[in-house]
Amino acid sequence: MARKLAKSTVKRFKDQLKSERERLESMIEELEEEREQAKLNETASERNPDIDSVDGGTMAFEYEKELALVENARDLLRKVDQAEAAIKKGKYGICADCGTSIPIARLQVLPYTTMCVDCSGKR
Repeated sequence: MARKLAKSTVKRFKDQLKSERERLESMIEELEEEREQAKLNETASERNPDIDSVDGGTMAFEYEKELALVENARDLLRKVDQAEAAIKKGKYGICADCGTSIPIARLQVLPYTTMCVDCSGKR
């Protein structure tokens, strides 16, 4: 049987999730602005570089890296959404798969997790 978290503990995690949301939203916005600015600053020939050249390969790598950072931040933001939804439902700290309690130590490291270590490892 899963234990209920104290209201003060839930509030602490809710505040932590809010801070994480703000950080992720800011990061996404900043990365997208940087990418858009880079596109505007490039000349037409640089926009379609020859990927076989050193400059072209570097540019392609940088674009892919920026896209990966944005996608990772968006994925974490979705997890924050899920954790906040679990708080609203009164199910925060309870594994979404098996229904057992998620250890506080795990929530402190990953406040947006919705699964215990065992269930997370199975995925």
